[in-house]
Amino acid sequence: MAKARSRPSIEIAGVSVSPGSRESIDIPLPSFYAHSQVNMPVHVVHGRKPGPVLLVCAALHGDEINGTEIIRRLLANRAVNRISGTLIAIPVVNVYGFVSKSRYLPDRRDLNRAFPGSETGSMAARLAHVLMTEIMTHCSHVVDLHTGAVNRENLPQIRATLRDDPATEALARAFGVPVILDSSLLEGSFRAAAHELGIPVVLYEAGEALRFDELAIRAGVRGVLNVMAALGMRTLKKQRRQPKTMIANASRWMRAPQSGILRMVCGTGMLVNEGDTLAYINDPLGNLLCEVTSTLDGVVIGKTNLPLVFAGEAVFNIAAYEAADEVSGHIEAYHEELAPNGDAADSDEPPIV
Repeated sequence: MAKARSRPSIEIAGVSVSPGSRESIDIPLPSFYAHSQVNMPVHVVHGRKPGPVLLVCAALHGDEINGTEIIRRLLANRAVNRISGTLIAIPVVNVYGFVSKSRYLPDRRDLNRAFPGSETGSMAARLAHVLMTEIMTHCSHVVDLHTGAVNRENLPQIRATLRDDPATEALARAFGVPVILDSSLLEGSFRAAAHELGIPVVLYEAGEALRFDELAIRAGVRGVLNVMAALGMRTLKKQRRQPKTMIANASRWMRAPQSGILRMVCGTGMLVNEGDTLAYINDPLGNLLCEVTSTLDGVVIGKTNLPLVFAGEAVFNIAAYEAADEVSGHIEAYHEELAPNGDAADSDEPPIV
């Protein structure tokens, strides 16, 4: 019987990880101005058998913490110990924003507009450069974990650029959430930089900044494990029935027609038709009542959680679907399966409440 050929080790930030082992690595970053050391935490699982090199990263925006918990649960999953290929997991990319509970870096720049970065540029450009040179040179696929902004909640969804890109579309469908948005690349984004390198990347959006959302976390863990199975990095003992996934080519924000106190009558995942009432706005005395209505048929994939709004403020994000009722049904079934009192076979983790 021929002996299996050994894989080479993988080296990140001067640390070599041998096949069949896993290692936590601290990548040095510019220190705080009090001269305290700053490191980007990276965990590498380097399988004995060859295969893809999948990067799963979170907290590119420092206040988007659901992805950090998704990665913690992923690394605790027993299936990760037996993978083919390599898993690189970064639970906190924007360490500076994470410690200050901020979306941005200390210089108020958005890291996700600074790629591919520069070794001698701004703070954001330098951090982007570290990610591109130390990590992305090894990667074949990427799952980038995000949430909504502060006081804004996103339904679990995948965003990816799918046009003429079957590899990325396969990755998006494999993740297994019912909603996929065919989303354009933004200049300076991590996704655009990966695309330039020819690396398929999908962005998972779910929940709200600075808050844990158990359903969003469970969907994220399951989604990453689904991607790993689709890439041949792990084998499934039994095939789970995947939810029906449908692609939306457009989404639109419904905005408040006047300032006031918002009373929502519609939540994420709900089916809406053009002209439906989504919320009511009035002043503190109950006067000046007006309605927020939908301007298209679709499914609510995001909304504000703050009942105090200014005129023109984005209130509901609706993905346009021709068969919106069908998508809404798939979302409802998916949420029931992932509910804490539902199918808990994916993990032994106690649900966050």
